[in-house]
Amino acid sequence: ETDAELQPLAVAKLLKALVDKEQPGLIILGKQAIDDDANQTGQMLAALADLPQATFASKVEIAGDKVNVTREVDGGLETLSLTLPAVVTTDLRLNEPRYVTLPNIMKAKKKQLDTARPEDLGVDVAPRLKTLKVAEPAKRGAGIKVPDIATLVDKLKNEAKVI
Repeated sequence: ETDAELQPLAVAKLLKALVDKEQPGLIILGKQAIDDDANQTGQMLAALADLPQATFASKVEIAGDKVNVTREVDGGLETLSLTLPAVVTTDLRLNEPRYVTLPNIMKAKKKQLDTARPEDLGVDVAPRLKTLKVAEPAKRGAGIKVPDIATLVDKLKNEAKVI
């Protein structure tokens, strides 16, 4: 990760500033970033904005001033009911992607796109973490076959010192 990339906390602070400005009823985020696979921006945003959250949503239904979120857990499915506004992070099963048609691309080109810099939102995105070193783990050595259990136990006890 380079110093120019935003850390998850900086992204969450930017999103919080946008939430304060726009006052959305529902904020939907992906569950994790492709660069660090950290799964933390949605949770940080919910904490900073003091909003209820549901993670790994596979189904989302709006019901008045509530949102019902279904998510997969080890034992099956769990459904949570949150008061809006809320933050929801998605699972890949939430939606089937749809492909944009040419007429919609042309319409989108004509729409106004507002841009804002972090400074405009009062957010400092200066990096606070710096990667000092990245190294691959040592290559794993080849295994050996042992003739019997007694030899295995002896090697585990005297050579590997794990028992």
